[in-house]
Amino acid sequence: MPRRMLQGVVVSTKTDKTVTVLVERRVMHPLYKKFIKSSKRYRAHDEQNRCEEGERVRIVECRPMSKSKRWAVLDDGAGATQS
Repeated sequence: MPRRMLQGVVVSTKTDKTVTVLVERRVMHPLYKKFIKSSKRYRAHDEQNRCEEGERVRIVECRPMSKSKRWAVLDDGAGATQS
């Protein structure tokens, strides 16, 4: 089974080897058929602490690293920061 990949923006780098990534999706409302933005925060493993706040990164599903970490940073957008 392929691993899920998501793309989002790093919102916190306060913990060691961990980043918090905010992933936004557009979901259609089941009754009103209108698109709604929904967002969720994921904790992702960042081994070398390379990510900085505001960067757009891709994360991939992995084995559980801790109680809340089930994702790992696949690659950081080299020089691609969100303004």
